[in-house]
Amino acid sequence: MAIYPKLIMDALSKVRYPGTGKDLVSAEMVEDDIRIDGNKVTFSLIFEKPNDPFIRSVVKAAETAINTYVGPEVEIKGNIQVKTKQVARPEPDKLLPQVKNIIAVSSGKGGVGKSTVAANLAVALAQLGYKVGLLDADIFGPSMPKMFNVEDARPYMETVGERELIKPIEKYGVKLLSIGFFVSKEDAVLWRGSMASNALKQLIADANWGELDFFLLDLPPGTSDIHLTLVQTLAITGAVVISTPQEVALADARKGISMFTGEKIDVPVLGLIENMAWFTPAELPENKYYIFGKEGCKKLAEELSIPLIGQIPIVQSICEGGDSGKPVALDTDSLTGMAFKQLAENMVAQLNYRNENLAPTKRVEVTTTRKH
Repeated sequence: MAIYPKLIMDALSKVRYPGTGKDLVSAEMVEDDIRIDGNKVTFSLIFEKPNDPFIRSVVKAAETAINTYVGPEVEIKGNIQVKTKQVARPEPDKLLPQVKNIIAVSSGKGGVGKSTVAANLAVALAQLGYKVGLLDADIFGPSMPKMFNVEDARPYMETVGERELIKPIEKYGVKLLSIGFFVSKEDAVLWRGSMASNALKQLIADANWGELDFFLLDLPPGTSDIHLTLVQTLAITGAVVISTPQEVALADARKGISMFTGEKIDVPVLGLIENMAWFTPAELPENKYYIFGKEGCKKLAEELSIPLIGQIPIVQSICEGGDSGKPVALDTDSLTGMAFKQLAENMVAQLNYRNENLAPTKRVEVTTTRKH
């Protein structure tokens, strides 16, 4: 029996693609590369994305259709090649090739001003002339859109090479992405862990971050699946841990530090940042009132042999800056602006020391153990 291309196309027109309900031929999913060599038939099917959930079932259905409608003697099994319109994202170890340093901004508990510090640290680094990216990795409580006054921004896709990538929003010299750009600000984000992790991976791997000196990750408070996802996705250069001087906050900061320095994760901690270190009223700029205790972070830093890289006072303008979308680090002449500039300089110094004296961080490899 003679096999010719029209018989193959007729058989494939009987197979429907579940994503659209259209048959493979009218959906233009059959590449014009049918080859017939005796009974052996080869051709390609084109899918939109490399992670299309229907690839395997459609290929199997196409093989069955050809054997059913053309003939059982056709050698088709294993001869259908899969092509995708969208190029697959790079391998994990080749993500963000133009990013020099990846910094995790972490806190053991909520309410210590971690996101405020992350936003101001990013702005302060940008003002020192560095190329800075900031990822709001706090999937369940994204706050960066408000802190940068870009709540209504909607990132769009741009073509880079053969890939469609998300273009980060740029403000105050910082490239910014947050899950807050993609969900309604009125709605609570109710996601299972795997959904949150996949969304985060997309914001990292499917975005056009370009060339950066510093890529800051504003992590959720505590330790969670999100932290694991990040250390499995990226080789994090170093972490900074934020705490208030309170004993209860310091206990949680200690846990956060041990998570990064543990054997499995092994991310160097660049330093501890003491937020809300003291209160200075605007009318008495020389006075310091230690509301949450005095130098708690300094003592913890000394105990764990970790540098204290910044002490940020409580000043009303910090809170107002966050609410109005103008980080206080923009005002380099103010008391807090100078504190954040000093923090940025100290962090860069610690990072340079780390890069000169320690080997690059490795991504955490996922290993699964089978139960017998």
